[in-house]
Amino acid sequence: MLRHLFFSRTCTQRKGLSEMEELLGIQEKLRSVLKKKRFEHTLGVRYTAGALAMCHGVDLKRAQLAGLLHDCAKHYTDEQLLQTAKKNNIEVSSAERRSPQLLHAKIGALLAKQEYGVEDEKILNAIRFHTTGKPDMTDLEKIIYIADYIEPNRKMLEQLPKCRKLAYENLDNAMYEILKSTLSYLESKGADADIDSTTYAAYKFYEKMM
Repeated sequence: MLRHLFFSRTCTQRKGLSEMEELLGIQEKLRSVLKKKRFEHTLGVRYTAGALAMCHGVDLKRAQLAGLLHDCAKHYTDEQLLQTAKKNNIEVSSAERRSPQLLHAKIGALLAKQEYGVEDEKILNAIRFHTTGKPDMTDLEKIIYIADYIEPNRKMLEQLPKCRKLAYENLDNAMYEILKSTLSYLESKGADADIDSTTYAAYKFYEKMM
C-alpha cells in the first residue's frame, strides 16, 4: 500500500516502522503544508472515516489513509492546480476550469501517489472522487465522501444532524441526502455552473436507490 515513508519523495522506507508511525509521518508532513483549519478538517475526516469503516466493515487502514490524504493538494493555488493537471494529462471539466479548486481531489490523488507513496488504487480513487462523487461508488469511496461532509469540525448545516445519523445506518442513504443537500445549496446560491456533471450523475444514481 505504501511505497516509502511520506516526508518527501527522496526519503527511503524505514524498515520496522508500524503503519501507525507511517500515518503519523504523513500527518506531520500535512501539518507543515496545510493551513491550520484545513489540517484540523483533515484530522476530522481521518477520524470520521475510521469510525465509518469500523461501522460498515471496510478496511480501517485504507479509510484512515484516504481520509488523511483527501485534501493533500488543498494548498495548491488555482494556477498550480491547472498547470499540474495539464502537465499530467488530467482531464479538466468545464466546472473545474471555472472553479479550479474543484481539481484538488484529482491532483490530490496524483500527489498521494507521487509524494506520499500510495499505490493502492482503492485509496487513490477515494481521494479522486471525494469532492464530486460519482455513480456506483465503492464503500470506501462513499466513506471518504461522507466523512468530508460530516466530520466534527464542519459548520452546522441544516441537514448535517440527519446526514450524520444516516452515515452510520446506510451509506447509500447518506450519499443521497448529502448530494441532494449539496446541489440544493449550490442552486440556491446561483452557483449551478460550478456543479460538476459527475455530481449530477451521482445524485441521479443514488436517487434511484431511494
